[in-house]
Parts: sequence; structure tokens; C-alpha cells
Amino acid sequence: MTATQSLSTAAPTRQRLPLGSLLALTASGFLTIMLETMPAGILPEMSQGLGVTESAAGQFVSVYAIGSIVGAIPIISTTMGWPRRHLLVSALAGYVVTSLVVAVSSSFALTLGARFIAGMFAGVLWGIIAGVAGRVVSEGQRGRGLTIALAGTPIALAVGTPAGTLMASVVGWRLTFVAMAVLAAATIAWVLSVLPVMPGQEKGERTPIRRVFTLPGLVPVLVTAVLYVTAHNLLYTYIAPFLAPVGLAGAVSAVLLVFGVASLVSLAVTGALIDRHLRVLMIGSAALFAAAMLVLGLLAQSPIAVFASAIAWGLAFGGAASLLQTAMMNAAGPAVDAAQSVMVTGWNIGIATGGVLGGALLGSLGTASLGWATFTLLVAALVLVVVGRRNAFPPAQRA
Repeated sequence: MTATQSLSTAAPTRQRLPLGSLLALTASGFLTIMLETMPAGILPEMSQGLGVTESAAGQFVSVYAIGSIVGAIPIISTTMGWPRRHLLVSALAGYVVTSLVVAVSSSFALTLGARFIAGMFAGVLWGIIAGVAGRVVSEGQRGRGLTIALAGTPIALAVGTPAGTLMASVVGWRLTFVAMAVLAAATIAWVLSVLPVMPGQEKGERTPIRRVFTLPGLVPVLVTAVLYVTAHNLLYTYIAPFLAPVGLAGAVSAVLLVFGVASLVSLAVTGALIDRHLRVLMIGSAALFAAAMLVLGLLAQSPIAVFASAIAWGLAFGGAASLLQTAMMNAAGPAVDAAQSVMVTGWNIGIATGGVLGGALLGSLGTASLGWATFTLLVAALVLVVVGRRNAFPPAQRA
């Protein structure tokens, strides 16, 4: 029996989670977020090393997200027939090459181009990781398996990015990117050793991207995801200027640490309950996030209220990616790869929109407007979740 046959016959009845495969996906996601956010922590060093301003160096983060937006849909559409492990390894190999280019480049334009291409590989990875995770576990374990596979994001934000910043301060930013290349190579070896062979879709099985928008329940899930991510990034991107006027300019790291720890707690709770209570968890996530923003809007002058809101924010957001991705997979059915490419594009649009909208509000209406704008977006997301009872976010027995 081939590995592919073994996978297709064993997956529906498997009771134990294939942790080796899922954790390899976790490592892949961790690496992706590390590469995306790390330049934000070492902008002065990178700008000095390349002879550009810090604002120019800040584009290393922006072009990564733009690369994901540009690359996800066309590349995933073109490679639907590729074996999934082969495509995942190709994306990770792209990280190796682009990280090494950044490490040795003395040209701002070349570095910017390498970051854009790295973002395209990130779009590919996020475009398939949910589908791969869903295929290595049984249907009844889909949410839990996806939660583990996507755990790399909150872990990278809570631990990885600060660790990368610390490493850069010790060995320099160029050697830090070399370390990222080595980590990507190690992840490739891990994926090849534990992830089973999974064929791509036959030509007749592939879903055109345009049909994704006609699948029942999928558009509400996608719109909810965009609203949720926009809301999060609107405040997260500008958390330092938001805290400064209320006397907490020196507490940014502490607030983010509290947020990160709460996110990890949320991830654990979500993993335990998602397969039975997805709808309840999603409603609770949006409601708790909105409540935290309401408290920030009303009581931002109180340090206790700020830290309590950060805890609630982390508890709401930590498992949100797993909840939204699982809802997307349930609605998409066999069209998961096509739907996931659209989800990745929407997710990165939310990241970019949050940054742009937050900057516009900060410059025009001041810091207080950030919390209220975030609250408004979350109320809209909550309404979509509540009314999406039939197909988007159905009760447990219909999920």
C-alpha cells in the first residue's frame, strides 16, 4: 500500500492526533510570522546597514504583506495539482533563499525585492496549511488539528519576534537572517520526515476561484475574517501611540506581553473545545474583543483597565484564526484550497487596511479614535457571526 493510499484510508478513523505532522506545520507558520514581523524590531539596525531612513526600512514589513496578497490566489490556483508536501517544501525553500539574500544584500532595492518574494512564498504557505492540516486528521478532530497547526502565529508574536530582536542585538541583523535560513532548512527536513505524501487535486476536481464566492456561508466567513483582522491590526499596529497619552508610554512591552500570554491561553482553550463549540467560541471571541475595546474607550486613563482589556483582547484573539479557518473549511468542503487562497488574501488585506486606517485616524482624530473604530468593526463582525447560523457559523450538530 502506498503512503497516499494509507493516508486516504486511515485519516477518517484515526483517533490519535498526528502531532509530528501538525507540529511541522506549526513550525512552518512560526517561521512565516517571524520573517514577517522581525524587521519591525530591528528597523534602526537595518536602516543603518542599508543606508536608508527608518521609514523606508519599515517597508520591509509592508512589502511582505503585499507579496502575500499578490501571490496567494494566482499561485495556489496554478499549483492545485501539485503534491501538497512538495508545494510546502518549495515555499520553505523560498524562505531559505530570500533570507540569505537579505543577509548579504547591500542594496535597498534588492532587499525590498527579496522581502516581496518572501511574502509571495508566505501566501503560498498560508494558502495550503489549513488544507494540509485538515487532511492529516480525522474530520472530528479538524478544529483541534487546525488549532495546533496554526499555533505558530501567536507563539511567534508572543515569543519568536522578541527573541529575534534580541538575537539581532547580540549577533547583528544579517546573521539573524542567516539563522532564519537555517531554521527554514531544518523545517524542510522535518516536513520531509514526518508529513505524509498528499496528492494535489485532479483537474476535474479543482474549484475555480470565482466559484468560492458562491459557496453557502463562505462569504460571511471571509468578511468576518477581514473585519476581525482589520480591527486587531488597527490597534495593535499603533499600540505605542495609543498608550502614550494615557501615561503608559513605558508600559508598551508589558501590555504586549500580557496580550501574548493571554493569547496562548486562548489557543489552548480553543483547541480543547473548537470541534464541539465553534459557534459559541466565535461569538464569545467577537463579543469579548468588542467589550475590551469598549472598556478601553471609556476607561483608557486607568492602567488597571488597560491591562484588563489587554488580557481580554488576548483571550479573544488567540484562538480566532483557528475558529475562522475551521469555519472556512467547513463551508468550503472539497474547495478548501481555493477558499484558503481567498482567505489568505483577505487576511492580508485586513492587515494592510488596519495599518492604513489606523494611521489615518491617528493623524486626523487622535489616539482615542483607535479604540472606538476597533469597537465598531468588531460589532459588525459579531453581527455577521450571530446571523450566520445556517451556513457560516452553524451550531455544533450542523458544523
